[in-house]
Amino acid sequence: MKKNHLLILCLLILISCSKEEPKIETIKEARQDLELVASLSEAYKALDQGDPYFAAQKFLEAELLFPQSEWAPRSALLASYSYYLQNFYSNSISNLERYLKTYPSDKNHSYAHYLLAMCYYENIVDEKRDSGPIIKARDKFIYVVENFPDTDFAADARFKIDLLQDIIASKEMYLGRYYIKREKWIAAINRFKFVIENFDETIFTEEALHRLVEINYKLGLKNEAQKYANILGYNYLSSEWYEKSYIIFNKEYSQQVKSMPMKDKKGVFNKFRKLFE
Repeated sequence: MKKNHLLILCLLILISCSKEEPKIETIKEARQDLELVASLSEAYKALDQGDPYFAAQKFLEAELLFPQSEWAPRSALLASYSYYLQNFYSNSISNLERYLKTYPSDKNHSYAHYLLAMCYYENIVDEKRDSGPIIKARDKFIYVVENFPDTDFAADARFKIDLLQDIIASKEMYLGRYYIKREKWIAAINRFKFVIENFDETIFTEEALHRLVEINYKLGLKNEAQKYANILGYNYLSSEWYEKSYIIFNKEYSQQVKSMPMKDKKGVFNKFRKLFE
């Protein structure tokens, strides 16, 4: 009998525990939800009050406290955005890279890659000295366009790519001119060829072609110089660089232009057109 009483008592205790456990879990979940809301509320409030660094800390706190929540990946992204607002680009970059590894299936990857690109973009200080951020920003913007073409991020990324292409081409032109001043002709030629082959849609293509005319003519490679002059004339007939290439082929042309009225210059210009046809 004693054994039966003991068995019944154990069963009653187990039944009682099984009824209490869901209540405890429910209370625990409710408390966690309140903590999550509190952390996020503090983070948003800090953003509104102009304290993005504190906001980043609160977003990270929310992520760490509730790693299984749907708000965890969002909090990680919002922390990265907060760092970006504070100009803490390295913090934002490292946190975004962590987010991409931690949440490989999250639906907001397009935003993460775009924000990464913007961090690199904002890190561009002097394109003549450090091309690292330029290249990284361009490559990441290209990634956004190729992988998320229908997003608003892709539209802005296309615009940024064009700007970065101009910046990179500008640096190559700067280096090319630098080599010209030091009479390092081969190095200069390689820079200008690089611009023509890789940045032919930028504003620097015309000058790069002219510089190749200029250097090759100076080196006695007149056929090579004329080849680039033909390309320049065919594509940029009204360009100032086209006119400068004419001057190279006829030393007297510049003197004639200076001594003639503007209305007669076009006629003289046409006389030398045959050199490039």
